[in-house]
Amino acid sequence: MEALGLLGRLGHFCRRSTATPSPLHPPPRRNSKRGRAVRAGARAASSSAPQAMEAKREEEPRVMTLRPVEATQESFAPFGQVIAASPDGDQFGPHDAQLDLSRGIPRFYIMRLESRPLKFSSITHHASVTQCLGSIGGQDWYLGVAKPSIVDGQSGQDRGRSLVQSRAGHFYLPPDPSEVCVFRVSGPKFLKLHAGTWHAGPLFKADAVDFYNLELSNTNIVDHTTHYFKKHDGVTFVIDD
Repeated sequence: MEALGLLGRLGHFCRRSTATPSPLHPPPRRNSKRGRAVRAGARAASSSAPQAMEAKREEEPRVMTLRPVEATQESFAPFGQVIAASPDGDQFGPHDAQLDLSRGIPRFYIMRLESRPLKFSSITHHASVTQCLGSIGGQDWYLGVAKPSIVDGQSGQDRGRSLVQSRAGHFYLPPDPSEVCVFRVSGPKFLKLHAGTWHAGPLFKADAVDFYNLELSNTNIVDHTTHYFKKHDGVTFVIDD
């Protein structure tokens, strides 16, 4: 109470006018409507904060952890081929890479990749070529894959997933996150991907790895269709190995 009295006396001395208000005319009351509006706004803001935090949590992608499978001719068959060394002089046969490079100029080159940790949130396919990938020196690497889903028609649906037209012109069904799997490629071998196989990678634990890559000269320009799991499905993938 003494503090309030002191503040009152200080206020009296700080005011420009020294006139004392008449008790018959009390000071004007504050605008009650404005006060109520301010208080209502504060309550609304405080009540909306938890909702905003909840919405943010809902927008955060779900992380799916995948255990890799060793890539063998049998395990990788739905997605392509695993090509290992064969004796010199062997005749061409089904154990060799069955290639389709007929829709452009083949490009065979060494691709240096850096900092590709074991996680991904998007996946890509090439509709017009059977791409081949292998690490130089046989270093272990990983590839996320899903089966080809290119279709001939312009209408259709599968498990609620509707057809999409690629910028390359063809139609496809987006890959289902539940059907994505990961392969580990160990030793001196390479993968041949079927045309249209969805793939994410190469990924690896090393700081950098050189890969030989066989595709077409314009594959990455005119035949590069990507599906973004984080944007369209709310999921990302992490490889546990």
